[in-house]
Amino acid sequence: MTTVADKLAKKSSRKPKAKQVRLRLVYIDFWSAIKLSFLAAVAVAIVTLVSFLLSYLVVEATGLIAKLDEFFVSFTDGDLSISSIIGLPQVMAFAVVIAILNLIIVTVMGAVLAGIYNLAVKITGGLLVGFTSN
Repeated sequence: MTTVADKLAKKSSRKPKAKQVRLRLVYIDFWSAIKLSFLAAVAVAIVTLVSFLLSYLVVEATGLIAKLDEFFVSFTDGDLSISSIIGLPQVMAFAVVIAILNLIIVTVMGAVLAGIYNLAVKITGGLLVGFTSN
């Protein structure tokens, strides 16, 4: 009498043949492309915000803004200072504006590229992709 474990051991000892499937990508769903490009744009927006914050903190910690402020004050006779213009709130507001613009542009470009691919498939026949199972 054989157990289930014995039957599974016999099955696992056999070497299964790898199956290969060749498929052609002939259509990219428009809404799926928009959703995916939006998610990628959100990731890029987060990276943009963090990189602006870290860059500002490094520049502030090295004292570069204070040196630049002294340089500007010497030219403008104390009327204009860089530290009043460039601060953490201003830098982060600029980063948010850049991130929002980037979010919109990347989302629209994802939709445009999906549309262009769907039009190009009518001429080229699509992208041939091969899959194998191990």
